[in-house]
Amino acid sequence: MNSANGKISVITVVKNDDYYLEETIISVIEKKKTADIDYIIIDGGSTDGTLDIIKKYAEYISCWVSEADNGIYDAMNKGWEIAADNSFILFLGAGDIILSLPADMNCYRQDDVVYGFVQMGETVVFNSRADFHLKLYNALHHQALLVNKALYPSPPFNCRYQVYADFDFNQRLMKSGAHFVYASELIGYAHPGGVSDRHCFPESLQIIMANYGFSWALLAFAGYYAMKILPFLKRLRPYQYT
Repeated sequence: MNSANGKISVITVVKNDDYYLEETIISVIEKKKTADIDYIIIDGGSTDGTLDIIKKYAEYISCWVSEADNGIYDAMNKGWEIAADNSFILFLGAGDIILSLPADMNCYRQDDVVYGFVQMGETVVFNSRADFHLKLYNALHHQALLVNKALYPSPPFNCRYQVYADFDFNQRLMKSGAHFVYASELIGYAHPGGVSDRHCFPESLQIIMANYGFSWALLAFAGYYAMKILPFLKRLRPYQYT
């Protein structure tokens, strides 16, 4: 595909999270100084101080909506629909932060999916993968993932998945032949306690089965339980003979 225009659409979906929302908004405002960013906030009809925070920074927000929705992925679909055509879309939840963006977004094409790495807490780093690992688990986290809307103009998230609709979308992007590009400058911070932290493994298996079939689902199943057992095995001491 032809070159993209370098614009980034940052989308935050939120409901009743005024405590963490402000730091997310501030991190986007800081990056607007050096990058071409549209900022979109989709609020699910908050009843705490969330709307006060949004209005406080309204001059920096390209578009915001506050209305009831059918869950986080319905809200994310609304944001996707609003985002500018041919822009690279990045999702941040309340408490997530943009730490760093690529210096030149104009070098990427419309069929590029740009990914970096995600800090999770103070000491854990999630190293994103766009290889066979993505067939086994959600190896790409949205806090450091830029997807050009030209790849999927319509809202992409299947709302029947309550926890891993983003995983499903990432797998479908890979199946469609999207060109994944690693950018070391793309760094996000993931606030603990997001939807994907709920670890709904049966739903994850259902997605793998739908996109890649029984064999890959079986491998994912085996790998998941191997990781569960491994810490226990490490605690076992070998027999000592005298």
